[in-house]
Amino acid sequence: MFKRKSEEEIREEVDPNQNANAHTEEETVTGSAPEEAAAPESGNGEGMAGNAAEEAKPEEAKPEEAAEETLEDVQAKLTATAALLKTKEEEATETKNRLLRLQADFDNFRRRNTAEREELATYVTISVVNKFLQILDNFERAEAAAENATDVQSVVDGMAGIQKQFVKTLEDLGVKEIPAQGEKFNPNFHEAVMRGQNPEMEDETIDMVFEKGYQLHDKVVRHSKVRVISNE
Repeated sequence: MFKRKSEEEIREEVDPNQNANAHTEEETVTGSAPEEAAAPESGNGEGMAGNAAEEAKPEEAKPEEAAEETLEDVQAKLTATAALLKTKEEEATETKNRLLRLQADFDNFRRRNTAEREELATYVTISVVNKFLQILDNFERAEAAAENATDVQSVVDGMAGIQKQFVKTLEDLGVKEIPAQGEKFNPNFHEAVMRGQNPEMEDETIDMVFEKGYQLHDKVVRHSKVRVISNE
């Protein structure tokens, strides 16, 4: 019977150098392991220093304690914010109430002022009416006298007296006539309704008054309607 050859014997017959290389590789791998294991112990003590630094590190705060402190801070901030919000709401309410009171006071003042103006206007109207009632009485007397008068001049004199009384009453009220005849045209007091020529008068001079104008103190009640000279 034939003896069965082993794998090493077969490899040796095929390539005698293959087994030698394989044995060399095994010895290399086996021999390098102790050197690599001993390497961390060398290096001028760097391994020991690293271990000492790691041991010297302070213990980190536990996540639970950090979360507990953060929660307390948040609760304190929320409490402070709520207190501030409450204060602002109270201030806003107070301001609103103050504005409502001011609005009510203003409405009352406006009503009182309106009532006082109406009352004052009524008194002024009564005073003015009383003055003109006296003129009306004199006019009715002159009318009754003119019906039986035989002298026309007496009627004219009576009318002239009433006219003077009327003008005097207006002056007492602060109303006066605006000068116009022979005056320079002033658009603030006069209204030009016609242009005319007159060589004897300067341009922009009033030579005719169609309707008298009046002013109450410094305010124009009615402009004088006039004719203005324009020789050009």
